Amino acid sequence: MEAAIRYARSGEVNVAYQVTGGGALDLVLVSGFVSQLDNDWQHPSSARLLERLGSFARLIRFDKRGTGLSDRAVGLPDFETRMDDVRAVMDAAGSKRAALFGYSEGGPLAILFAATYPQRVRALVLYGTYAKRMGPEPDYPWCETEEERAAYAAAIEREWGAEADLGRMAPAADESLARWWMARARAAASPGSARDLVVMNSQADVRDVLPAVQAPTLVVHRTGDRDAPVEGGRYLAEHIPGARFVELPGDTHVPFWQPDDIVDEIEEFLTGVRPTRVADRVLATILVTDLVGSTERLGELGDHAWAELLEHHHAVVRRELDRFGGEEIDTAGDGFLSLFDGPARAVRCALAIRDGLAELGLEVRAGVHTGEVERPGGGAPRGISVHTGARIGAAASAGEVLVSATTRDLVAGSGLAFSDRGEVELKGIGARRLYAAAA
Repeated sequence: MEAAIRYARSGEVNVAYQVTGGGALDLVLVSGFVSQLDNDWQHPSSARLLERLGSFARLIRFDKRGTGLSDRAVGLPDFETRMDDVRAVMDAAGSKRAALFGYSEGGPLAILFAATYPQRVRALVLYGTYAKRMGPEPDYPWCETEEERAAYAAAIEREWGAEADLGRMAPAADESLARWWMARARAAASPGSARDLVVMNSQADVRDVLPAVQAPTLVVHRTGDRDAPVEGGRYLAEHIPGARFVELPGDTHVPFWQPDDIVDEIEEFLTGVRPTRVADRVLATILVTDLVGSTERLGELGDHAWAELLEHHHAVVRRELDRFGGEEIDTAGDGFLSLFDGPARAVRCALAIRDGLAELGLEVRAGVHTGEVERPGGGAPRGISVHTGARIGAAASAGEVLVSATTRDLVAGSGLAFSDRGEVELKGIGARRLYAAAA
């Protein structure tokens, strides 16, 4: 994203902010825990969240003091100071009145700001958040104990460079999001700062403030949230006058992994119009490759030599994927799952991979199938077509590229040649007519 990073002066502190989008209303995003304005654009799922919010609103984001691109050595601010930062960012961005979207640790701050400055808040949206973080009480028994929060803070500091709590924040995240998550965490805060933020955020308790919120409020929460139990979301909706509560399936705490269902609710709430999304189902060609006899070669070569050969294998596959416009989806050991928007390119890529690996003394089997796949939010493809491609690959012999009848029919006139292999029973799929491709 090319929008400039600017700085708002809040007291003696410089708070980084960015304005994107161009909708009719202002929307201030109050992030949870940590953020990094530049880094937050660097993963497709996170960028999709920001782009969709910016499609119907002028999106104003900022890194909270002590995190991201804002001044770091600022101590641990209280809620009053943090509210001053929100107000300073709104003033600097020329926003007199805005909707606030607070998620996770950003929720209590957004609630307090909305109650304190009702003239500046046209609406309030809360996701995956809570009124109280620590110290179970009879009316709020689901939050963690002081001992549990202390242990959590210590674990965050200890594991900041290795895990940064992704298993709790987005249990279903793929490898690409995990890499981005770790880079984002390191760019946003140091391990010690992350620990201190956990300690500070654990003090949050805005239960008494909830009845004072005057802005129309939407509370969204996932049923299986592992960080903030769904009961906390229900509590917010019950105690904020007139609040609307939407419970979504899933266990993802953060909003930037598979964000579409969250943004659908926000857009409808703020604009009155339910968005019409392009279908998540697309026609694609799946290519699955797998080395033949890898266990035996490992035994012959030993671990070190095999690891080097495997690196060469990966380089050959990725070179051909790049040449034929394939998208690498997953790599497991010595196998690749890739996606193409053209079946002829997929078949030619498979043949090129076979020939390239043969020069390394490696034999590969490949399967190609064209069909509908689901790609919610641009994530990893799923559906029966993916499984069919894998089963076709498993049915291939060494050096063979097998394709389904669907793929063969779609590449008619391409110059590719095929040999009929007859009906083949694919485990869990059924009988399918397969063809062996030739250059």
